[in-house]
Amino acid sequence: MSDLAIELIGITKRFGPKVAVNNVSFQVPRGAVYGLIGPNGAGKTTTFSMMCGYLYPSEGSLKVMDVDPTVPGALKGKLGALPQDAVLPASWEVGALLMYWARLSGLESPEKEAREALEQVGLMEAWNVQTQALSHGMAKRTAMAQALMGRPPLVLLDEPTAGLDPRIAAQVRQVIRDMKGKQTVVVSSHNLQELEELCDAAAILDKGLLAQAGSMSELTSQGAEFRVQIARGTVIPPELLALPDVTDARMEGEHVLVVRFGGQAKPEEVISRVVAHLLQTGVLILGVSQGRRLEDRVLQLL
Repeated sequence: MSDLAIELIGITKRFGPKVAVNNVSFQVPRGAVYGLIGPNGAGKTTTFSMMCGYLYPSEGSLKVMDVDPTVPGALKGKLGALPQDAVLPASWEVGALLMYWARLSGLESPEKEAREALEQVGLMEAWNVQTQALSHGMAKRTAMAQALMGRPPLVLLDEPTAGLDPRIAAQVRQVIRDMKGKQTVVVSSHNLQELEELCDAAAILDKGLLAQAGSMSELTSQGAEFRVQIARGTVIPPELLALPDVTDARMEGEHVLVVRFGGQAKPEEVISRVVAHLLQTGVLILGVSQGRRLEDRVLQLL
């Protein structure tokens, strides 16, 4: 069994003359939470759909859980998916619908699976509710429960918290955290702060092309950069450049100092030296954050 849950090699998808995904390659390790990032039209949903086996690549090689997703039935029992605009059929009670889906998936004890999945997304009270009576958030969580039934080794979630109120969105994020290390999760979202919190690694897509893929620490430069929020005082960057391992020091605006350091240096040692120097020279500090925000990196690339 491969250590990779998903492997894309040179994947291209065309719709007539339009190229939606163009020669994209990246890998998703088993047990990771992996993000798919990009603006509208970047190719995220098309890539997501190819991973699910909904669409077939025009070119390239794609493996999902060691199987070819273009083979009918190959992913049965291996994958659960929440499409972005999942629509529930009307005139079904939620519990009955989930049990029906569980039977279609070949799961043993359909009622047990349905109840456990609803409990996982915090929606047990909706068991006897008609689907057309569900709020948007309840419908989204019902569709997510469908993806979680049977605890598939791979779960693909397209915009899982879009349109949810903050309390429910936080609950969904906790569900994803709880799966880390036990199942592989791929999350596509426009919420970059959410992805930075949840994901071990991510791929950034733009206009069908792969802009960058890597671990979250690589994408946010956590191992090579930190920011110091300055309350007051005068920062003299050349003095900081004289400190061991500091390769760059500059002010962004009036109150943010950005410091870069050599890749072999220990971040905690460089941060301590810089902060100590600032305090000794009368600079007051509000806080220190390692790396840049994921949003800053995405905006830089796109």
